[in-house]
Amino acid sequence: MTTQAPKRLGFFTRLLDDASPSERFHFALEQIVRAEASGFDTAWVAQHHFHRDEGGLPSPFVFLGHAAARTSTIRLGTAIVTLPLDQPVRVAEDAVVTDLLSHGRLELGVGSGGTPASFAAFGLEAAERSSIYNGNLAALRTALSGGELGGGNRLYPDGKTLLGRIWQATFSVDGGRRAGLAGDGLMLSGTQPRSPEAPRASLADLQLPIIDAYLDALPAGVEPRILASRSLFVSDDRSEALRWAEKGLRRAAAGFAKGGHLFDGDRLEDIIRALDTHVGDPGDVIETLAEDAVLDRVTDISFQVHSVDPPHPLILRSIELAGTQVARALGWRTGTSANPKLAVAG
Repeated sequence: MTTQAPKRLGFFTRLLDDASPSERFHFALEQIVRAEASGFDTAWVAQHHFHRDEGGLPSPFVFLGHAAARTSTIRLGTAIVTLPLDQPVRVAEDAVVTDLLSHGRLELGVGSGGTPASFAAFGLEAAERSSIYNGNLAALRTALSGGELGGGNRLYPDGKTLLGRIWQATFSVDGGRRAGLAGDGLMLSGTQPRSPEAPRASLADLQLPIIDAYLDALPAGVEPRILASRSLFVSDDRSEALRWAEKGLRRAAAGFAKGGHLFDGDRLEDIIRALDTHVGDPGDVIETLAEDAVLDRVTDISFQVHSVDPPHPLILRSIELAGTQVARALGWRTGTSANPKLAVAG
């Protein structure tokens, strides 16, 4: 079973701009506004605690509530809420309020991830994240569905409409099966770690079996929702794109190597390939994305600029080019929702 184009197009940020916390927040808001104007369907933000270099947003619902006031059509998603580190009833309450303020535009992505060192600050053991996640996810569903929460309490306002907008992030086949059985959306990362047994595995090697398990487990009559995140930096000028990729990807390579990535050489093109990054002018990026077999099977795609992490003005331009040239050329977008003032001649 495969899904059909056009894809829903998303923009994803971990708020990693080289700037102060306040600037990071405002840059991310400007990027989401630009994504909406460029025809994107969804904007996704990640939750991270404590570590500046991991990401700058511990409170995604506060941020998305503000983003809702700055936008009108783009859907606003969490990618992800680190559910083991949050009280699930509070997550449900915050999600419902954000959804109401955004007039029903929230997408609720959850996962068990998070930097292992962060768990200690919450009095938790990182080794127990899976069991905590499963329990908190069940409690989240109970709250959203209007179930009794103890003492005769039930969620108000209720969150029943959000039950069909839960997404689960996973790196594993078992996780894909779990998301499918629940009828949730499936979220796939663009920076999936490799195992010691398969250090040179491609994203297709790793993610197509997850998609298969998800679709096999999905209840009859439930529409699949499969989101793939991909690292992308597109520029009007190829040399400019490669210059920033050289700086950002070489800086990131050491960390990815610790996560199991193998690099078959030290050339920039070797690093780009190993880190599954799409970089260059629109023609370059269109060509490499077209070769990604996973993208033929997803319903949603989100583009992130990590780990290139160019300056904010170049991120804005990359968003424009992705929406007005790249996605359209690949047949993922009709372009009808894009602001015509941002359209670029092909």
